[in-house]
Amino acid sequence: MRPHIDGTSFGSITVNGTVFEHDVIIRPDGHVKKRKKKLSSAVYGTSHTISRQEARYVYKQATGADRLIVGSGQNGNVELSPEAAHYLKRRNVRIVLLPTPKVIGVWNRTKGTAVGLFHVTC
Repeated sequence: MRPHIDGTSFGSITVNGTVFEHDVIIRPDGHVKKRKKKLSSAVYGTSHTISRQEARYVYKQATGADRLIVGSGQNGNVELSPEAAHYLKRRNVRIVLLPTPKVIGVWNRTKGTAVGLFHVTC
């Protein structure tokens, strides 16, 4: 069962009443994990560009998911690298990428199987 995202503010996201003060991945089985930002930072020097390596890691967390919902930060500063977008497209993963406050509604209304990646700052 997909967890409900209650809200977000700069530096945190609340999922099913639990506040996380870091970026998270929400797997299709409902498990909430800390995002592995180092996979992107090592390539781009920032976690604001999602690398192919991080996209691959998220995809492996998403067993059975047909879409990736990305919260791109409070101000929408996160983007997929061209390599990450190509990697996910080749695997027929639909991508929704919006600022975190806006994408929460998409996450909570989504039917079917999805994996989420939510950036909680900028």
